[in-house]
Amino acid sequence: MPSKHPRPTEAELAILRILWSNGPSTVRQVVDESEPGTGYTTILKLLQIMTEKGLVTRDDSERTHVFSPAQPEEATQRQLVDDLLDRAFGGSAQKLVMHALAGRKPSRKELGELRQLLNTLDTSSA
Repeated sequence: MPSKHPRPTEAELAILRILWSNGPSTVRQVVDESEPGTGYTTILKLLQIMTEKGLVTRDDSERTHVFSPAQPEEATQRQLVDDLLDRAFGGSAQKLVMHALAGRKPSRKELGELRQLLNTLDTSSA
């Protein structure tokens, strides 16, 4: 299995969100949590592809296979942000943050958390 996981598609990310939220799940359990109209065979095929890509693992020790994310949500988020940072912002975290904040006004709570993070980063680099 490759050490760097491929970037999930939107459909794969939706399945991963279900698995992160609910824990290891069967195809039927994922279907039940998916968008209405998403069929069993579609979810099954996506999970098979995701298994081949190394995005999920499959426990086939029982008759009904159970799928789990191959890496934690935070690791996938970090990978996606790092990829976006490199591709869209030339590696500039400042540009990424400025665009994110300009596009949608953060709540007071979010601003407080950002200030706390910046203070932590500022003191750790001094």
